[in-house]
Amino acid sequence: QLQLVESGGGLVQPGDSLRLSCDASGFSMNYYQIGWFRQAPGKAREWVSCIDISGGMAMYADAVKGRFTISRDNIKNPVSLQMNSLKPEDTAIYYCAARAFVGCSANVSTYRYWGQGTQVTVSS
Repeated sequence: QLQLVESGGGLVQPGDSLRLSCDASGFSMNYYQIGWFRQAPGKAREWVSCIDISGGMAMYADAVKGRFTISRDNIKNPVSLQMNSLKPEDTAIYYCAARAFVGCSANVSTYRYWGQGTQVTVSS
């Protein structure tokens, strides 16, 4: 069974950093394009970032551009999301997702595999 597992969430103060990881069991992430999404209480799930299969192309939502960096290492499984200069509005459950396409996508409905999420809370 294909599974994604997120880790690295936590409670931090505004301006702090966190690094989220997305790992896979049951398959190699090398053949999947990976996206990060987040969902705050009472809000719809929103796209945060994505990276293509090669790792050569990454895209970011305007709300996180310049603060978040997505990366992948196709030798080891994890895809990482480095989050710097965190703001209270970044508070959400963060999910990674995979789809069997080459290019990057912000469309939540095109992702087939999802993790259970990791909570990120930014509060003073």
